[in-house]
Amino acid sequence: MALSAPEPQPDAGLLDTYSATVADAVDRIGPAVCRIERVADSGAAGQGSGFVIAPDGLIVTNFHVVGQARAVRVAMPDGTSAEGRVLGRDADTDIALVRADGHFPDIAPLGDSKRLRRGQIAIAIGNPLGFEWTVTTGVVSALGRSMRASSGRLIDDVIQTDAALNPGNSGGPLVSSAGEVIGVNTAVIRGAQGIAFAVASNTASFVIAEIIRFGRVRRAFIGVSADTVALPRRAALLSQVTSRTAVRLRSVEAGGPAAKAGLKEGDIVSAIDGHAVGGVDDLVRMLTAERIDRETVFTVVGRAGVRQVAVTPSPRP
Repeated sequence: MALSAPEPQPDAGLLDTYSATVADAVDRIGPAVCRIERVADSGAAGQGSGFVIAPDGLIVTNFHVVGQARAVRVAMPDGTSAEGRVLGRDADTDIALVRADGHFPDIAPLGDSKRLRRGQIAIAIGNPLGFEWTVTTGVVSALGRSMRASSGRLIDDVIQTDAALNPGNSGGPLVSSAGEVIGVNTAVIRGAQGIAFAVASNTASFVIAEIIRFGRVRRAFIGVSADTVALPRRAALLSQVTSRTAVRLRSVEAGGPAAKAGLKEGDIVSAIDGHAVGGVDDLVRMLTAERIDRETVFTVVGRAGVRQVAVTPSPRP
């Protein structure tokens, strides 16, 4: 009797599809991921990761990777290396921008982090513990987290992932299955397993634009920390916005502009000056230097309904 071939396992095709998806994303983004080495003025060396976002050598990394160094060394996967100068840095979001000498044909496009969902594939590429161009995978574990930057301020709209990160991954990209950068890997919790964080790509995009235009990030200050939450349809209609999400104030700093205006913990901000606030990244983007000392109207959804609150942001302390 002839023996029949074993039937393929039902998970085999699924695994192949998953593997192909990850490999394709890595093939697209991997060549744009670099190793960044610095020697600070004090002589203290440091190393991390970064990724190229423009062919003229514009590179995104972490503030804590470059520190206060003015120049860094950039090494690419193809073996080339170049000198880079730090164009600007923002300790409040742990983002820095570097310009490297030369032409870089491979770039890593920034995606829209507002479209992320928990459970999506998350791929980290970087140089952990000196193991160059390492790939780890996981999922987007949570959205809208906050973590404290080296400046002491909270970074809002942080992505939590279980993709394994280690020292040296800092500044590298967190990549979606579509081959777009959805976050900038920034931190791990020591002693924890499967808990790591990345600054959302939309926040990074805002910081990059500010540095390119002004050399620094200009901000208005209202004294709140916040989360992105779903906006009930009725509340959206009353607020006259089309967004399905808004911002909930997690804390309000005593004596700050928001507190003085009457905003309270738990309030939901759906619009600023009539423009929808769909997430924490919108709040960060809208609070630019132009709003400092200028009355700004917040549309707030609370238990008592929708109200308009006039807030006058102050300069960032």
